This record gives sequence, structure tokens and C-alpha cells, in this order.
Amino acid sequence: MSALILFNKPFRVMSQFSPSGDKRTLAEFIPVPGVYPAGRLDFDSEGLLILTDDGRWQHRIAHPKTKCPKTYWVQVEGDITDAALNQLRRGVTLKDGLTLPAEAEHMTEPESLWPRTPPVRFRQSIPTSWIRLTIREGRNRQVRRMTAAVGFPTLRLIRYAVGDWTLDGLPPGEWRRIDVPTLTTTHDHTRPTARPGNKRNTAHATLDTARHRRARRGKRR
Repeated sequence: MSALILFNKPFRVMSQFSPSGDKRTLAEFIPVPGVYPAGRLDFDSEGLLILTDDGRWQHRIAHPKTKCPKTYWVQVEGDITDAALNQLRRGVTLKDGLTLPAEAEHMTEPESLWPRTPPVRFRQSIPTSWIRLTIREGRNRQVRRMTAAVGFPTLRLIRYAVGDWTLDGLPPGEWRRIDVPTLTTTHDHTRPTARPGNKRNTAHATLDTARHRRARRGKRR
């Protein structure tokens, strides 16, 4: 089996373990050796970041050729129109070319949404709205550029899902392990099997050690 870590990355955290000046990094949250991000999530974006100890899974999740769908909750400036949503669905012309068609729909503010620190800066005279956007590419700051191109700049960006994995039940700054079958090739289409995992644990604990400690605590009760 291979391991995947589902992490709800907070705002203004780098998607890397190595130090980056005074910026917060994954090392503050995930004391697990041998895992690395499968793709990236911008410093000023929030939500689901997947880490793995398996290069084949990293390729399957992150490589552009696999077109793994990624779903975002996007708060935009202004009351987004049907015309703008249709543009996103058809594809938007950016400086680096036409995007693939996206799935785009208006949504209400998510009930499970947590407050951002610091909060989003609003202009009182301009309303905001939320959309759910699913893309199958990974261009630099793509979602922000797409919404700006159709006239509705992004104010807050949260990645909700990568493939079938979601943020459900995962607060900001917490992580969960799932075990998945080891892929035989990068094109293996084996579906993952989720198992209960742990969230933040003591420093330097491995995944298996963390699970063992939980089991021992349960026996002592």
C-alpha cells in the first residue's frame, strides 16, 4: 500500500517543507517523513493539498496529462452573471492560451466555511458571490486569471476537491492519512480505498507510529 496525506492548507502557508524566510511551511503542520506534495497550492490560496510517499501517485494526481479534476470554491468580486459562467464553461483565453472547458456554477456561501485570518477585504459598495469551479489543468494561478478574464476578480480561493478526495470533515491546518493501492504504472486506474487516518500528531512521528500510539491509548481506557 501507498500513503496519501489529505491536508487542509491554511491561508499564507507555503506548499513546501523547506524554509522560506519568515513564511509558514508544511513542516509546521505535517511531521511525517518521506511525503511530498502532489502538485501545489498557492501561498494565498486555501484548501486541499495532497501529499504522498509514492512517485506514481504524485504523477497521477499532479501531471497535466492525467487531467485530474480539481474543484474550487471561489469568492469573486461582484454578482457573477450567467454570461460569465458560460465563458468559463467554454474556455477562457489567457496569455498562455485557451483554457480547457471548466465546470462552473453559482453556489451559496458554503455552510462549512471557516473564517479566514486575516479576513478578506471587501469594498462595501460592491457585492460578492461564490462559484464552484472544476478545472482539469494546472496552470500558474489559473483560477484567479480565469475569473479576472471574465470580469470577476477572485477574492478568496479554496480548493475543495482533487478527484474524489474532498475537504469534508477536515478543519484548516489538519491532515488525514488514507491508504491507497500501490500503482503498477503511472497509468494504473486503480481506485483508492480510504481508511481512517490521523490528524496532527507529535513532532517526528511516522504515520505507522501515530496509528500505533492511538491503538495503545484506546486499550488503556
